[in-house]
Amino acid sequence: MEVRDLRNVKEASLEFAPGLNVLVGRNAQGKTSLLEAVGLLARGRSFRTEDTETLIRRGAAVLRARGTATAPDRRTCLEVEIAPGTRRLRVDGREVPPREYHGRLEVVVYSTDRLRVVRGPMRERRQFLDRSGSALWPAYRQTVRDFERVLGQRNAALEAGARDLDTWNERFVELGARLRDRRASYVERLRVALRHGFHPEGERYDVVLVPAPLAGGVEAERPRLVAEMEGRRRDEGRTRRSLVGPHRDEVLLLVDGEEAGVAASSGQARSLLLALALATLEVYRQETGSAAVALLDDLDSELDEARATELCREVSRRGQALVTTAHAGWARRLADGGRLFEVEAGEVRAA
Repeated sequence: MEVRDLRNVKEASLEFAPGLNVLVGRNAQGKTSLLEAVGLLARGRSFRTEDTETLIRRGAAVLRARGTATAPDRRTCLEVEIAPGTRRLRVDGREVPPREYHGRLEVVVYSTDRLRVVRGPMRERRQFLDRSGSALWPAYRQTVRDFERVLGQRNAALEAGARDLDTWNERFVELGARLRDRRASYVERLRVALRHGFHPEGERYDVVLVPAPLAGGVEAERPRLVAEMEGRRRDEGRTRRSLVGPHRDEVLLLVDGEEAGVAASSGQARSLLLALALATLEVYRQETGSAAVALLDDLDSELDEARATELCREVSRRGQALVTTAHAGWARRLADGGRLFEVEAGEVRAA
């Protein structure tokens, strides 16, 4: 991977090991920014912010990231270039739209920046599920895109009092029912992985959808969504917005049966986030037969050293893992058999 002008990283070139990679350095030296660069190459966007222009190093005009994703049957060169007002994505030197760029490299992130998935607005939890599910199934990704487009068109028709609202209602019901069904299928896989995964202190983790999925799948969801729309018809006419559907459904994350955003302690919220990341990795491995890249940021600040070490080694036995830490002693012990990088003031060198 090569990175230029991302946050405080002026220029860096790294060759990661296929298993465990440890980035060590004091706080605010650029370790998390290097994980962010890997996420940027995988997704074309940051996992830390929606405002991609803030990634550009102060004083620089353009951010560039380039990396090679290696699979058993192919090698793919991925490039991202970000400048004020523009974002360019390239695959093997050819500029492509986002829909063609995605799906060539997948990452799963654990970072305290991601605690908004647990404690933030409901939108964060819906996006977490839809992005993770979309990484597994292209049909899921296409359904999300189609639903978002029709949602915008239906909202425009509501705003204008347009005569073609019934047409958009039909498409909204069809795609909304499909998205609910795909989301429910992914959640069921995630729940199984959570039950058999990481459980510090014997805590139980779960994901619950509201409204609850129906046994009949898409065929059962269509009439339910129609009834929900009819029940809010006057409200939608007054607000001129779509008030029911998968874009407004709730996703509840539970710790020992209690909603995490309300009842979980800070430590429980972090443990839940880690459990979700590991479960997402497991579902991806089961479904695709390959491993996503695990990005584990500052893991040893949340877990005792022995547990953090075992987790890192277990994840890296199943695929590639990038781990950051501020503790040089632990990093050197952890990187035995892996690769160690030292990060200071935005500069990186192999140790």
